[in-house]
Amino acid sequence: MLEIYNTLIGKKAPFEPIDPNNIRLYVCGMTVYDLCHLGHARVLVVFDVVNRYLRHVYGEDKVTYVRNITDIDDKIIQRANENGEPFDSLTDRFINEMNQDADALAVRRPDQEPRATAYMQQIIDMVATLIEKGFAYPADNGDVYYSVNSFAEYGALSKKQLEDLQAGARVEVNQGKRDPLDFVLWKSVKPDEPSWDSPWGKGRPGWHIECSAMSTHCLGDHFDIHGGGMDLQFPHHENEIAQSEAATGKKFVNVWMHNGFVRIDDEKMSKSLGNFFTVREILAQYKPEVVRYFVTGSHYRSPLNYSDKQLDMAHSALDAFYTSLRDLEPVKEVVETEYSTRFYTAMDDDFNTAGGLAVLSDLRHAINKAKTTGDNVAANKLAGELIKLADLLGLLQTSPDEWFSGATDAADAAEIDALVIARDAARDSKNWAEADRLRDELMAMGIILEDSTGKTRWRRE
Repeated sequence: MLEIYNTLIGKKAPFEPIDPNNIRLYVCGMTVYDLCHLGHARVLVVFDVVNRYLRHVYGEDKVTYVRNITDIDDKIIQRANENGEPFDSLTDRFINEMNQDADALAVRRPDQEPRATAYMQQIIDMVATLIEKGFAYPADNGDVYYSVNSFAEYGALSKKQLEDLQAGARVEVNQGKRDPLDFVLWKSVKPDEPSWDSPWGKGRPGWHIECSAMSTHCLGDHFDIHGGGMDLQFPHHENEIAQSEAATGKKFVNVWMHNGFVRIDDEKMSKSLGNFFTVREILAQYKPEVVRYFVTGSHYRSPLNYSDKQLDMAHSALDAFYTSLRDLEPVKEVVETEYSTRFYTAMDDDFNTAGGLAVLSDLRHAINKAKTTGDNVAANKLAGELIKLADLLGLLQTSPDEWFSGATDAADAAEIDALVIARDAARDSKNWAEADRLRDELMAMGIILEDSTGKTRWRRE
């Protein structure tokens, strides 16, 4: 039975869906004003695996996955003003860039991808409900604030005590707050900012209320799983709970999942430290599947330590998998063995992808053993099982020949194939000088030749 670590209760527990025929998953997505970085890649891949595995367990059509887009906030407005462009032009551009990165990493598109600006009426309605119920108040400065003291369960997710928060809080100047812990739901209009009409005057929503309005509209007042990075646990997710439960009078989410931080060479990733990498920069050096293998190689709640060494190891591991699959015809109708049972046991333990990869490695060794003994029937059966299980992690998504060629396009591959054929012809005619010349030309292109069983294969260095 699937068990998930629930941040709200601080331990793993059996996952009991509200409706087994409609598992509902919401994940806080990107704020789109720049290219995605490695931390974003981890969120994308981690919850893509969660989505894939939930569909495997409950059925492809039994899961609704919503990942929102924040397309209006302070950073977006600042960047758009710096660029001298409309904010929606900026966000449209970076949504396209985000989708390119996600597609490269084999991340499936969510069922719904709501944008905050498309849910303005739902946001305004929720703010109005909170005011009506006494959980929020309009301030003299035109803003609307949530009254943290009005929600008795505040701090339950992050395990923070209200008294401790109050002791460390400072009163912000000219904010119009009744209490320094109160947070903004609606911001009054300011110069050079986009705005929308509301009962409290022109303005725009605060960040926290956007997710509450979008998630409850798409998935209902009470749903199964809410996910995101560990950095969102407080205050963002804490505030979401306070807003949503106060507005609806119902429990908001059953299970809260948070993935761990990304570290670069054992230091926290930070622009100030100069160790900040975008997905695009990493993909310029490594294949997307290498990055995905690297992310799934660690448990999602643990810190993820990025280094060239770790990426190189991931590349080598994938080389080994694809080498094992060479010259095989994996069966389509998979008969599951003990390897499947062990893989599912690992994944049922809070989506333990690292444990799952260890099982896949054992399965790869079994394939090699079958190939060595000449039992291609067994090897093909095991290969089919390997590909099926790896797909739940979004891995082994291409053919061995495509993996090892690494060609940027068909013309590139055709040119290399022609040189390899010419070299083979020179060898067959015992023209060793020409064969050596062609081999050297291919080596200069970064191509490694492998001569075995009467057939020459090639791969990128």
